Amino acid sequence: QVQLVESGGGLVQTGGSLRLSCAASGSIFSINTMGWFRQAPGKQRELVAGRSSGNRVNYADFVKGRFTISRDNAKNMVSLQMNSLEPEDTAVYYCYADVSTTQALGINYRYWGQGTQVTVSS
Repeated sequence: QVQLVESGGGLVQTGGSLRLSCAASGSIFSINTMGWFRQAPGKQRELVAGRSSGNRVNYADFVKGRFTISRDNAKNMVSLQMNSLEPEDTAVYYCYADVSTTQALGINYRYWGQGTQVTVSS
């Protein structure tokens, strides 16, 4: 009943920038945390950044201040501004949202986007 649609992935040169966006739609009462994971070939999925509805932010160390996560709560959207991209950032990036579909219990379920490819050329 909840769908996450991502956009913004693509190919960029080293040092370039990309902005990923993700919009959640469907039966949504509230969203706790939204953010991004990524997974490179042969590596485990890792958290890139997450942002709670209360604007608490968690960044992975490898971001090194290059990425910024933002949310538009009214639109159920989250974005990831990625600057100074490096080849090591090449991965499939997955949006996630911890969604409560009802006020009754406030139980969250984690939904995932389909993933968007980010490729950084050297």
